[in-house]
Amino acid sequence: MKFMDLLRFFTAGNVDDGKSTLIGRLLYDSNSISTDIIETLTRQSKTTGVNADIDLALLTDGLRAEREQGITIDVAYKYFSTGKRKFIIADTPGHEQYTRNMFTGASTADLAIILVDARNGITDQTKRHSIISATLGIPEVLVCINKMDLVDYSEDRYLEIASEYSKFAKLIGLNSFSFIPTSALVGDNVVSRSENISWYKGPALLEYLETVEIQQEKNNDVGRFQVQYVIRPQTTELHDYRGYAGSILSGTLKVGQEVTVLPSGSKSKISRIEYNFSDVESASENQPIVLHLEDDLDISRGNTIVPSNQLPVTDKGINATICWMDNSAFQTGQKLLIQQGSFRSKAAIKEIYSKIDIHSYDQLESDGVLKLNELAKVGIRTAEAVSSDFFKENRKTGAFILINENTNQTVAAGVIEA
Repeated sequence: MKFMDLLRFFTAGNVDDGKSTLIGRLLYDSNSISTDIIETLTRQSKTTGVNADIDLALLTDGLRAEREQGITIDVAYKYFSTGKRKFIIADTPGHEQYTRNMFTGASTADLAIILVDARNGITDQTKRHSIISATLGIPEVLVCINKMDLVDYSEDRYLEIASEYSKFAKLIGLNSFSFIPTSALVGDNVVSRSENISWYKGPALLEYLETVEIQQEKNNDVGRFQVQYVIRPQTTELHDYRGYAGSILSGTLKVGQEVTVLPSGSKSKISRIEYNFSDVESASENQPIVLHLEDDLDISRGNTIVPSNQLPVTDKGINATICWMDNSAFQTGQKLLIQQGSFRSKAAIKEIYSKIDIHSYDQLESDGVLKLNELAKVGIRTAEAVSSDFFKENRKTGAFILINENTNQTVAAGVIEA
């Protein structure tokens, strides 16, 4: 399998498990930080009381208020690259009350890094982060058993934690998981292999990140294009021009291909594809294009154009797992909008089937209430038909948010399921 050019991953763990220090160490030891930032952090580190020249956690604790509280309260995104890959890191909060932030940070990730304090072992928070990873179908999970220096680099302790986690991971249906023993503060096994952990024969964290092969989505070869903007200049030079602008969500589209416009079901053929101001014969995932069809159809923003032999599900009813993100609890009959890419429609949660215990993975009987950070399986009814794939098959069309129609605030994020 060909390595990906870009790897998106997120980190999660208990509040004091060392997530920010791990990312800081990764960036610092891989020479991914500019000199001026290092100088600034060195000055700031003198006020933190850390027994080191530089407090690496400051690289991801971006807001002064966050540092003063001692916990990261939002998703901090960091970007870096090596000669082998580019990376986007989402450092998600460890505190239980920020489940919504983790759900957001994890929704587009290819990989989860879950930190476990070697002294404390598997905790409820470890299970919670793993359950969200399983719910979102994260292709790969890496468990960094951190702070190995505080357990005298004990192989027995490492194997004990790995064995316990493996049993739980299989219970919740994680796709693939691995383990690396680390000490983020000291730098053991972060960028280079550590002599302190000579019994461990696997890769250091950076080597792992550069070489891990991510399972591809089942539907990544299925053509999906969603219209973001209809271009009709109506000028003398471009009197008959009608183009549909947007990015290809997945798969490939080709000139001459028969396509179906959803939700109307109208059929046509692709007559022209513009990419970067030039005509091309085909275009693939993530490319921003202008699409032209042979027929003059009634197409608007949010419509989906797909190959006629690769139709998604198009329905006014969807089943989903959602994370409630609003400080105010859900109210029966609440007027909502569903937003899926550029598609938007009025919607309502018609039924809460069950809630998910984010510590045990048990399905809890619904009490009809949804509160901040709760996960639930729900049935949603929409005013206009939604064209989608199941999230675990195609993240681009299988994810959505729910918006309060009155306040325009996002109240939930969800993934579409069978």
